[in-house]
Amino acid sequence: MVPAANDLTESVDLPPRADLGTDREAVAALGGFEPGDPRGPVTESDRATLAVQLGRPARGLVSIAARCVCSRPLVVRTAPRLEDGTPFPTTYYLTHPVLTAAASTLEAAGVMREMTVRLTRDDELAAAYLRAHELFLASRAELGRVPEIAGISAGGMPTRVKCLHVLVAHALAAGPGVNPLGDEALALAISARLWSPQRCWCAAKAVAGLDL
Repeated sequence: MVPAANDLTESVDLPPRADLGTDREAVAALGGFEPGDPRGPVTESDRATLAVQLGRPARGLVSIAARCVCSRPLVVRTAPRLEDGTPFPTTYYLTHPVLTAAASTLEAAGVMREMTVRLTRDDELAAAYLRAHELFLASRAELGRVPEIAGISAGGMPTRVKCLHVLVAHALAAGPGVNPLGDEALALAISARLWSPQRCWCAAKAVAGLDL
């Protein structure tokens, strides 16, 4: 079974914030995860894997935005309006149970609060986060414009952090250097050994139901 966030929180050792600059460089250098093709087809195998990862069929699925080294989905790109007409601002959606648990663990450790405070004190970080917000909106607009969510991105962008899952998903889909706080969250997950882009965690964490 994949460990729940509260099963991991007690044992995780987060690196000091002073080390985050080095960790961001490590994320950029490591690579290892397989970028998805935003225009590529979604296979029936992808759909079956996503149903297991999410516990339900994927909604509004457009493409696989990032893949594990084993080629299974990590992040999906989702339409801005779901099949039932519901507006859906979260274009990039984290699906892999291990990464989802890692993001939840970081949230439980207070990472979001610290990041939000830093946004009020670090003009350079705030400007980079604003750019990430704008790029997120531009990417979603490629899939169609939905008036109900105009100007609204996700994850708290551009002024606060309220969901690391979204920021991690955006960072994986867009690549290093686009979403600074998504990159930092990935760096923390890597440093704490909650996930690594160079290793398949599907078999390692025995994701139930996957044909391993």
